[in-house]
Amino acid sequence: MNKIDAQKYIKDTLIESSEVKKRIIDECSNDIEKAVDLIVECFKNNKKLLLAGNGGSAADAQHIATEFVIRFSADFPRPSLPAFAITTDTSNITAGGNDIGFENTFARTVEGLGSEGDVFWAISTSGNSENLIRAIYKAKEKKMKVISFLGNGGGKMKDISDVSIIVPANGTARVQEGHITIAHIICYLVERYLF
Repeated sequence: MNKIDAQKYIKDTLIESSEVKKRIIDECSNDIEKAVDLIVECFKNNKKLLLAGNGGSAADAQHIATEFVIRFSADFPRPSLPAFAITTDTSNITAGGNDIGFENTFARTVEGLGSEGDVFWAISTSGNSENLIRAIYKAKEKKMKVISFLGNGGGKMKDISDVSIIVPANGTARVQEGHITIAHIICYLVERYLF
C-alpha cells in the first residue's frame, strides 16, 4: 500500500467511525440511559455485575469490569464496585469447553456466580453467539437483569435482553468501537449517579 492509499484509508476509517458515533446519539441514547439505571440499581442493592463476550468482546468485558472495580475517572475518588468479567478464568473456560461444551460454559458460570438482582452484561457484535444466548436464559432463570451490547441489527439476543444497545453499524470494527465508547459513557454516569 503506498502512502496515498494509506492516508485515504486512515481518513475514510476515521470518518466512518465518527459517523457511527453520531448515529449512536439518535438511535441508542435512551437505551444507554436504561442500562445506566439498571446498573445503578444493581450496585445500590449490593448486587454485582457479570460481563461476558467472545474474542474482542471478551477483552471489552474485562476492560469494562476493570473500570468499575478500580475506577473510571482518575479525579473522582470512590469505593470499588463489584463487577466480574467471567471470560478471564482460563481453567473454568477450558474445563467447561472440554466437559460440558463451550456453548454451555458462560451459562454454567452465571448459574454458579449469579444471584437475583444481579446484572448480566453480554457483548456480541453479531447478537447470535450461542454461549451468550444460553447465559442470558440462565440469567433470566436466576431473576437477573440482562444488558446486551450488540451490532449488525442485534441478532437473536436483542429480543431476550432487558436492555439491548445496538450499535448502528455493520462490521466488527465499527461495532466494537461503538461498544467501548458507550461503555465509557455508562461508567462515567454510574460513578456520578452513585457517588
